[in-house]
Amino acid sequence: MASPSSPITLKNPIFFTSFPHNIFKTKPKTLILTTKIKTCSIICSTSCTSVNSSTTQQNLKQNQTLVSDNKREEEKALVKEEGKAALEVEEEVNLREIWREVQGCNNWEGLLDPMNNHLRREIIRYGEFAQACYDSFDFDPHSKYCGSCKYHPSDFFPNLDLNLHKGYTITRYLYATSNINLPNFFQRSKLSSIWSQHANWMGYVAVATNEEEVARLGRRDIVIAWRGTVTYLEWIYDLKDILCSANFGDDPLIKIELGFHDLYTKKEDSCKFSSFSAREQVLAEVKRLLEYYGTGEEGHEISITVTGHSLGAALALVSAYDIAELNLNHIPEKNYKVPISVFSFSGPRVGNLRFKERCEELGLKVLRVVNVHDKVPSVPGIFTNEKFQFQKYIEETTSFPWSYAHVGVELALDHKKSPFLKQTKDLGCAHNLEALLHLVDGYHGKEEGGEKKFCLVTKRDIALVNKSCDFLRSDYHVPPCWRQDENKGMVKNEDGRWILPDRPRLEPHQPEDITHHLQKVIGKFNDGDPKPTITVKRLGQN
Repeated sequence: MASPSSPITLKNPIFFTSFPHNIFKTKPKTLILTTKIKTCSIICSTSCTSVNSSTTQQNLKQNQTLVSDNKREEEKALVKEEGKAALEVEEEVNLREIWREVQGCNNWEGLLDPMNNHLRREIIRYGEFAQACYDSFDFDPHSKYCGSCKYHPSDFFPNLDLNLHKGYTITRYLYATSNINLPNFFQRSKLSSIWSQHANWMGYVAVATNEEEVARLGRRDIVIAWRGTVTYLEWIYDLKDILCSANFGDDPLIKIELGFHDLYTKKEDSCKFSSFSAREQVLAEVKRLLEYYGTGEEGHEISITVTGHSLGAALALVSAYDIAELNLNHIPEKNYKVPISVFSFSGPRVGNLRFKERCEELGLKVLRVVNVHDKVPSVPGIFTNEKFQFQKYIEETTSFPWSYAHVGVELALDHKKSPFLKQTKDLGCAHNLEALLHLVDGYHGKEEGGEKKFCLVTKRDIALVNKSCDFLRSDYHVPPCWRQDENKGMVKNEDGRWILPDRPRLEPHQPEDITHHLQKVIGKFNDGDPKPTITVKRLGQN
């Protein structure tokens, strides 16, 4: 086992850079656990006066503009001041001391109302892991790399300017076959000569490798981040709402939605990126990392955190359940069970009531962050769901195929409470991840008659809300959908011609590596019989 100060080299170093990792240089910050939070009131007023003189009207308009500008500046200053006030010291606690509670060991009891600032920052941080999947995905059908990730794993986080995530190293990219019935989810290039027509980049596995970050977190964190839906809502129409047996364990009554199951378990043998299913890729990588970090003598505890937005949230829950059901998070050498937490953003229902019950039996901790005006969390299972009194009876007696139940604890936010957002009926805005993280930043809990006053706490830029939508009030002069590659990635070559440069080569998975660790996964079963959809290839097999 490598010492904490030595370079880390895993058994499959494809995605590990040979040069030293970027160091997270800031010292561990002391965050604040508050029980008393000030609130702010936003004052907005307009007036309209009829005056006969046109000159007087012009002067009034100018004065109103000045007053409006002043009020906007006062509003910004007030929000900043109140945000600082929310961090007043009543009880100082380091994150490393309460990380288990923040990860949900007590189902986040007492941390959501009022919102604990450690939890607030962690929700935002894991949301940014999920947002990174959108920001790095090439969804331009005119690009020869459409359907792939724009960045090499070694410079993934620096390219996205995610300073708080540089303490992590990406160890595996995840891919899924696009040859399933979700046409509005997958992106395909019109040029097939460069990137595969059969695979889409789906996310990544990363691990905290920087020792300062590990010390700040209080454990070594393994993150699995799943990409959601670039086209936001269209994929809903692809869902058949049909349940199928998960077949990850021994109980055939545990069922999940068929489209999610296919996306997670299907493969394409002719494609080097999806010759192993997304399931096989993630299980093999988790096994590898736990084997490497869990059996050493470094003394750090380990956590597994799975995150995703929209359809990515569904995959996050499915994969977390899979890991727990197969007992991969158990480290027998230390008789230690690694806690698994899911930070789900705007996720749909995934499985039936028995699936929900089994997740609870396995100790899976799920925090679902939703916007109450978002339609995606209400599907599938519009008519028969966890709110229906006789759901359990219907499932057990009739095998009703459209019965769904949400898993975990819900944090319900309302975008109408934010003074920064305009009123809109655009469903894409209500489903937007950046807007949801903005709401987390300003949420402080409930009070009689609704929520407490919205008040930003962290320094997260409100301009991020408009990264891929038009949700901010026009007062803030932030253009909609502003994030895009400069010149769509085109650059001038030495001859002065505009070209699309080649990207760093993304290596496919090494079959022998995944095969090796999948064999160990299968070996955990006493009967030696591999579970359905886990098929181990012989070396050299196509």
